Amino acid sequence: MELTYIPLLAVLVSLAAVPFILLSSNKPNLREFWTIAAGVIKFLLVLTLVPSALDGETVKITLLEIAPNLPLVLEADSFGVFFAIIASGLWIFTSFYSIGYMRGHDEKKQTRYFASFAICLSSTIGIAFSGNLLTFIIFYEMLTLATYPLVIHSENKKAIAAGRKYLTYTLTAGLLLIAAAGITYSITGTLDFQAGGIFGDVELSHSMAVTIFLLFLGGVGVKAGIMPLHSWLPSAMAAPTPVSALLHAVAVVKSGVFGVIRVIGFIFGPDVMATFGLNEILMVLAGFTVIVASLLAFAQDNLKRRLAYSTVGHLSYIVLGAALLTETGLIGSIMHISTHATMKITLFFCAGAIMVNLHKKDISNMNGIASVMPWTMGAFTIGSMGLAGIPPINGFVSKWYLGAGVLEGDMMIPLIILVISGLLNVGYFFPIIHRAYFKKGGPELEGHTEASPFMVVPLTGTAILSVLFGIYPDLFFNFFDLATEIASTIF
Repeated sequence: MELTYIPLLAVLVSLAAVPFILLSSNKPNLREFWTIAAGVIKFLLVLTLVPSALDGETVKITLLEIAPNLPLVLEADSFGVFFAIIASGLWIFTSFYSIGYMRGHDEKKQTRYFASFAICLSSTIGIAFSGNLLTFIIFYEMLTLATYPLVIHSENKKAIAAGRKYLTYTLTAGLLLIAAAGITYSITGTLDFQAGGIFGDVELSHSMAVTIFLLFLGGVGVKAGIMPLHSWLPSAMAAPTPVSALLHAVAVVKSGVFGVIRVIGFIFGPDVMATFGLNEILMVLAGFTVIVASLLAFAQDNLKRRLAYSTVGHLSYIVLGAALLTETGLIGSIMHISTHATMKITLFFCAGAIMVNLHKKDISNMNGIASVMPWTMGAFTIGSMGLAGIPPINGFVSKWYLGAGVLEGDMMIPLIILVISGLLNVGYFFPIIHRAYFKKGGPELEGHTEASPFMVVPLTGTAILSVLFGIYPDLFFNFFDLATEIASTIF
């Protein structure tokens, strides 16, 4: 098989599974077999692209040309492969976890859930392998529409309202992205992603540069959770917990920050960003988001909402690192995409296991739960430590490079923001751990043990990965080498 077709096959494989999932609605075991088989095949296809990505080579296929200089292109460059590994790999964990959650919680419309999930992952891989803005926008909007049935899955008043809010924000963002792409094409004559940017040889006025940048930022900033474009994200916690994991760790928000880095490194480029001070706009917004989201997390008694505000803050770590316009900062930013993914999916998996097993959603009701769910709370502790930047969890690695990137750029305020945010992470995570381990539980815990193995094994697995990648960041998938290759190519 020619390597050229691998990006297309990686996109199509989970789409191809959708009819089989729908036809197996009365046979749950067979339905979930198709889900897991598609996930494994997709992941293996993506892995075949790693050697070429490490060599700085791209694998490209043109699907069709809509108009002159406007083709639909799939291109697996090092950044796309990096993102695709995370999305396809964690989908396998989420698929197993979903079986335990959906059955344990006796959820309805499970077939629609698994079919929508498969479309979401095809869209995400399409985003990862988009060779130009046109292809990116198509898959970006496809992801928005495919996620909607998952957000409203419960179909109660709260879920419907959350879905309406989600569409309002994300579809509006899509229109801004289309406008930005249209202006970009009219000025440059191309929409192709190019390391170092496509505006370098074009004369731009300051006002035009800022206008285009703000349009792009509105387009990708919604899914990236940049304040004040973030409020759909906590509302979307009305969705089932595996969907929250999808939203916060694998697909939607990571597509947002992936888009932000594409805009910075492959549309504008570091030189143009610095010339017009566009990175300064981004640093102010990201720094504000990091601190305010962390403070808002303290006020949330509902565990999933606290995790949601934590996600908002950590996404802006990624944005802040890219906005520094230093090579080391960009390495830290890209690495935080992968490290946050394994840690945050672990925490959401834990929240779901607690809810299904003990029917507890609020932190104030979680006294002593570690005595009956030791594996779950052990994994939760690992994820919390990692997000606070404590070694040897992988969050330490990305935060270290973010800090080093700040020093490389000779900036103090971003460094202060990172330090304060790390302390705030400790402040809103560790009381949960203290309550679970050191406060006595009530009689309602008697007779309970761990949740289903379908839930406990995935959450334990992602927690272990968080530790392993903290000790050896290049283990299995060469994440660090890929991040270094991406940053050096852009700069």
